[in-house]
Amino acid sequence: FAPTQAATCLVAGVLTIAMGLATNYPFALACGMGLNAVVAFQLVAGLKLPWQAAMGVVLLEGIAITVLVLTGFREAMMDAIPLALKRAIGAGIGLFILFIGLHSAGIVKPGPPGVPVTLGDLTTSPVAVAVFGLLLTLWLQARGISGGLLIGILASTALAIVVNRVTGGAAFPAPGQAVLPASLVALPDFSTLGAGLDLSVFARLGFIIAAVTIFSIMLSDFFDTMGTVIGIAGEAGWLGADGTLPRLNRVLLVDSLAAVAGGAAGASSATTYVESAAGVAAGARTGLASVVTGGCFLLALFFAPLAGVVPPAATAPALIVVGYLMTRIVRDIPFHDLDEGFPALLTLAMMPFTYSITNGIGAGLVAYCFIKLVRGRGSEVRPMMYGTALAFIVYFAAPWLAGR
Repeated sequence: FAPTQAATCLVAGVLTIAMGLATNYPFALACGMGLNAVVAFQLVAGLKLPWQAAMGVVLLEGIAITVLVLTGFREAMMDAIPLALKRAIGAGIGLFILFIGLHSAGIVKPGPPGVPVTLGDLTTSPVAVAVFGLLLTLWLQARGISGGLLIGILASTALAIVVNRVTGGAAFPAPGQAVLPASLVALPDFSTLGAGLDLSVFARLGFIIAAVTIFSIMLSDFFDTMGTVIGIAGEAGWLGADGTLPRLNRVLLVDSLAAVAGGAAGASSATTYVESAAGVAAGARTGLASVVTGGCFLLALFFAPLAGVVPPAATAPALIVVGYLMTRIVRDIPFHDLDEGFPALLTLAMMPFTYSITNGIGAGLVAYCFIKLVRGRGSEVRPMMYGTALAFIVYFAAPWLAGR
């Protein structure tokens, strides 16, 4: 755990500071949990790759994305998406964040066979802490008090520590959660640095399976970032009338280099992550916020024992409130128009229901192109959109192709 945490903080700190300085936007970067799950379950558990070779896959997909940025393809792809779908992507990410918050709070949980999700046990201590934090955060937001999200997290963590001590550790049994550590400071362990230079994936899996694997992860990384940037920029009011974002290419270049750095450091792909929305919701509007956030990541290198103190129930209220703030843009989506309304709804639904930003974007883009074609309006779609729709069809078929 300690080496991975050190590598994550180092990559996140350096690249988040770079994002602030290069773009003047308050986007923060860290290892994306969705891609972490792909690496753990698809590459290591499914394809039996050593973790070092899995990091090599992340390194290769990061290089591929960087090439796409340098050629201008990635920016052109983002600009080609119609405004209604961009708004749906932003609102879908809001629903996704809200769902993550509800799950982290224990308010929803996996259901019995045949029921995907169900109401959690509302009598548990984590739920009580989360509800307390949510009510406090909403009160602070309603009163217009600055820093409401952070205050809610800190107050909820303090309550969790007290409850955990009173119950003898039974309330939050996970190691380190809601428990003050014996030592606050520890030297970082950088033993994973360079692990991602293992490029043996082609020798281990064969060219076709390796290529399909790298492509699927690249596409996921590509569109996770795209959705996050569009969603947060839309909420902050940075998008132009045509839905474009100034200095977008700089954002994408830093993000792409973060994927390379994350893979090489053995920390998995670093990406512009959706929690950046919390900073924007709290008032962040310039790159100074990213510089400060990156500095905090670097300071965290020496405070590893504190990392596990904050339980998910304490951060859940902030996610729920930020999810609400991002979802408000749904009011501007023309749902009465089948061409744009149905793809937008599909995007909104697929993100939380499949636990993936990329799946939501892919489903919406494919549906958009299909409906335009069958209604005889195919000329209204930019050629790059068709190419992206085909790429997503390959992405969705990747498990079948890999099995071949």
